[in-house]
Amino acid sequence: MLQWQRGSAHRASGAFRGHLDLASSSSSSSCCARLRRGGQRMGCAGSAPVVGYPHGHPHGSHPNPHPSFAPQSSGYGAGSSGRTNQVAPAGKAKAQKLKAKAKAHNKVVYLDAAQPFDYESKSSSVPTAPSRQPPADKAEVARTSDQAPVEADYGSRLKIGIVGFGTFGQFLARRMVRQGHQVLATSRSPKYHSVAESMGVSYFQSVDDFAEEHPDVVVLCTSILSTETVVSNFPFLRLKRNTLLVDVLSVKEFPKKLLLRTVPEEFDILCTHPMFGPDSGKGSWQTLPFMYDQVRINTISETNQIRCDNFLRIFDREGCRMIPMTCEDHDRQAASTQFITHTVGRMLGDMALESTQINTKGYDSLLNLIENTCNDSFELYYGLFMYNQNATETLEAMERSFDRTKKRLFDQLHNKVREQLFGEEEGLTNTSTRQQQQQQQQRRPRWEQGCFRCRTRLRPRTSREVDGGS
Repeated sequence: MLQWQRGSAHRASGAFRGHLDLASSSSSSSCCARLRRGGQRMGCAGSAPVVGYPHGHPHGSHPNPHPSFAPQSSGYGAGSSGRTNQVAPAGKAKAQKLKAKAKAHNKVVYLDAAQPFDYESKSSSVPTAPSRQPPADKAEVARTSDQAPVEADYGSRLKIGIVGFGTFGQFLARRMVRQGHQVLATSRSPKYHSVAESMGVSYFQSVDDFAEEHPDVVVLCTSILSTETVVSNFPFLRLKRNTLLVDVLSVKEFPKKLLLRTVPEEFDILCTHPMFGPDSGKGSWQTLPFMYDQVRINTISETNQIRCDNFLRIFDREGCRMIPMTCEDHDRQAASTQFITHTVGRMLGDMALESTQINTKGYDSLLNLIENTCNDSFELYYGLFMYNQNATETLEAMERSFDRTKKRLFDQLHNKVREQLFGEEEGLTNTSTRQQQQQQQQRRPRWEQGCFRCRTRLRPRTSREVDGGS
């Protein structure tokens, strides 16, 4: 808002002092535009800037200008009146003092499309202490992990935003905060405010406010089933145009195609899969596998490549086994490892197995498998099946293998039952009788033996059929 106030020191002479109020961001753009166009529109392009107005007086030459406000080299309002007013020696020092004071008070900020909508209001407000608190869970993590906290170098620290602050999102955020990274999080539920505050994470329930913070890296920690909806409705245009997008889903080919189809081309894409979760990785991450595929990284920009390496270094510092692999190879191998593990664990969990006093190590392993798989939601298991095209083939192969094993058991059981029913001698007699019948069958003519495939009796051909060659 551009306000004009009559200066108390120059009220008698008709001089005015201009004050530019940029408190309102909506009006600041129009103010800047008027200031930039002021000189050309009013015909004073050749005049020197008036105090507080970089491009000349917005209303042209004043009818009765005060000498202390007149410029030194050119006439005030020269474009319209052509007069030249000299500065009085007595008022020169006063004019310079007022000019310096007005310059310190009036600061014109030119809007840039790359800045957030509330940039000016934030920059003009009095700076306060940051709301982000130091990590409060370092002691807790040190107790639950056999690894001492590993902090990242100052140059490699990132501003990481997590979309989806559920169990897995909080699991990753703790390690990132512990390494010294600035972590933001967003989710639809308001219940995570206290959890985020205790972890030292800035929480935003509005995804638009989250994007306005301009994180360097955005990590998608949503469920597999809701990923497409979240990505389709995400405000990518509010982020920086070279933001790195990372997904940590348990399937890889589906999010890869989704991000390539939806995300603007200026964004980098990194598909990853930590092959562990809050249960299997609650202690140390040493030797735990971490798969990643640099789907689209701007290798021309050294900054983008360094940023991607710094994010991967988060898991490398924790001791993970880094495995570069394509998304297609991951899904093919995961169908034979991860999906089978979850399937067996849920089948055994449905049997409600319990611990006993005579547990073997193998049985304890099965109980641990049930705990690790059944603690995950069924939505995750369904996502592993639905969004991995290799899962159906694996499930059918498991079913066929189970049928063959079951048949082998029952066949052997039936033989034992027959021996008990008919006795060993009867079994031997029946065996010799069957052998004799087979020998007699072989001595009979070919046409009496029947077809060797369907065992149907073949009739002899007539003389007419033999003469006709049929």
